[in-house]
Amino acid sequence: MKTLKSIIIACSLAIAFSSCAQGQSKSGADYFSGKWNVLVKGTPQGDSKMLMQLESKEGKLVGNMQDTTGKEIAKIDSTLLAGEEVTVYFSASGYDVFMKLKKKDEDHAEGGLLDMFEALADRVKADK
Repeated sequence: MKTLKSIIIACSLAIAFSSCAQGQSKSGADYFSGKWNVLVKGTPQGDSKMLMQLESKEGKLVGNMQDTTGKEIAKIDSTLLAGEEVTVYFSASGYDVFMKLKKKDEDHAEGGLLDMFEALADRVKADK
């Protein structure tokens, strides 16, 4: 009977550990690395769509902002990563701006541009 209990406990632990390992999600630089569709709502020129490309290099996020066709419109000057939130700093139309994005789920982030305009980001999935 003790052997059966031991087997059941061992199987339960194995299932629990494998579920935890499969359920681990990306965080920090790993989470924000990649291409994101970004929608900034309510700017004076109306809603603005752009692409944000980020990659992790030497422990820091680097990248650029692109128009919807993929043409670079600004290099990201710097980034600040704090837990599940990133702030990217770049220049747009001659102004230094920043955008904060916080992880919402595995493929979505939300935040704001200049703490004035709502920003929504959706991860661009690679074609398989």
